[in-house]
Amino acid sequence: MTRALLLPTTFDAAMLRDIALSAGADDVGFVSIDDPALDDQRADILAAFPFARTLISFVVKMNRENIRSPARSVANLEFHHTGDECDDVARAIVKTLEAQGVRAGYPSMGFPMEAANWPDKIWVISHKPVAVAAGLGRMGVHRNVIHPKFGNFILLGTVAVDLAVAHDCAPLDFNPCLECKLCVAACPTGAIAPDGHFDFAACYTHNYREFMGGFGDFVETIAEAKNARAYRESFTDAETVSMWQSLAFGPNYKAAYCMAVCPAGEDVIGAYRSGKKDFLRKIVDPLQKKLETIYVTAGSDAETYVLRRFPHKRAKHVGQVLRPTTVDNFLASLRLIFQRNKSTGLNAVYHFVFTGARRRQATVTIADRKIRVEDGLIGAPQLTVTADAETWIRFLRKEARLPWALLTRKIRLKGDPRLLPAFGRCFPG
Repeated sequence: MTRALLLPTTFDAAMLRDIALSAGADDVGFVSIDDPALDDQRADILAAFPFARTLISFVVKMNRENIRSPARSVANLEFHHTGDECDDVARAIVKTLEAQGVRAGYPSMGFPMEAANWPDKIWVISHKPVAVAAGLGRMGVHRNVIHPKFGNFILLGTVAVDLAVAHDCAPLDFNPCLECKLCVAACPTGAIAPDGHFDFAACYTHNYREFMGGFGDFVETIAEAKNARAYRESFTDAETVSMWQSLAFGPNYKAAYCMAVCPAGEDVIGAYRSGKKDFLRKIVDPLQKKLETIYVTAGSDAETYVLRRFPHKRAKHVGQVLRPTTVDNFLASLRLIFQRNKSTGLNAVYHFVFTGARRRQATVTIADRKIRVEDGLIGAPQLTVTADAETWIRFLRKEARLPWALLTRKIRLKGDPRLLPAFGRCFPG
């Protein structure tokens, strides 16, 4: 239940902060829409809230022990209730400001989102960069915002307001992240590497199994099943019930162990400092030893990691969950789904020339287990792929066969053709 809200007649940073705290926020910061830190976010924010001049960023802290529980239903209960609380706080702030004649609006903390934009960006405001710019935390190696007091046991909200607010908020001059690598040790998919590399596809495929692309894969498996017996060969009864639970009560995360084990933050770090071995035994070990199914793409780095690091956990193949629908989101997704260990030994420059209704040219460089995607045709390629854009997408979605596309010259190759399957191995699915 939210507390009584303050009703000022004029607004400055102190008053807006009091409004947010009275609404139930645990900390508050501000950032101007013109802040350079929001250069890559501004257009999307203004598309939804064209009146925005200042963003109010706030955090709502979560109960830690629920998030740490090996029982994911317990953790998800906390995620969902705190998410609802974030939305309530944002709505209460907006309600107070509107009563005073100030234009204000807010997106949801998590869901619902602009699903029609899938698989491109479907969230209205990226809360994390806003919170970092407002001085509410810094990104840890696990890609969660770490608040200096509450650690990563927080959820974030943002309110856009039609006010120019003078404030002294600025990004933290230190990072609360301890770089203890406990998130690396706990992640069941290997998505977080010791050197800081993050495998988005590994995290997304497992942790978001019952969200968006994972749900789409589930539905297509049902559609392809000839009968109930064939369906049961793909899904256990427990998996069916788990999907029902997500549909009925809200999508459930399969892991988020990186958040569970993080010891950063003034309120959190005490137990870790007083006894690291005890912290590992009580918090990290139960998650590592948990018997569970880890969802992976066949041939991915995540599959190799699970088999090597957690042989007691079951690695289960699922379909590709980040399938492109246009050449634009194909190129945008390459950095996210690139499997660096599958690229070992590959050093090549690829030129892509897409023709047809959607024309695009791009250069993709894979070298030293890294990928770079650039607009335009740059440098001397080892392989040039010229393709009708629609045919290329159908090929990627397994709706068109490559030999047919080559014979009909819908896809043409110039250079070493062996580099095309080498390219494909870096993006299994």
